[in-house]
Amino acid sequence: QVQLVESGGGSVQAGGSLRLSCVASPNIASIDSMGWYRQAPGNQRELVASITTGSNIKWYANFAKGRFVISGDEVRNTVTLQMDSLEVDDTAVYYCHMRGRKNYWGQGTQVTVSS
Repeated sequence: QVQLVESGGGSVQAGGSLRLSCVASPNIASIDSMGWYRQAPGNQRELVASITTGSNIKWYANFAKGRFVISGDEVRNTVTLQMDSLEVDDTAVYYCHMRGRKNYWGQGTQVTVSS
């Protein structure tokens, strides 16, 4: 079955950067959206950024605007999230998501930002 493999998480000091990557295998057909969610302890899972593939429209949560950049290729089944100027509040488990005929999720990768 399809697996979404995430990489790039880790620990970084405030103000630093991380780049998250996600690759689906085997390929997913007819992807119409792909993106990243995150969930911090005690909080609900929230959408960080997404791409609507048909229009190539990118959406960012307010906290991500100006700091994060999402990019992806629905044919290659890849999506990345470049995170700059990280803050302590960005600490969370980040989940890759792709929607085709079904919804697919990664297992999550921990991002820890220290002061």
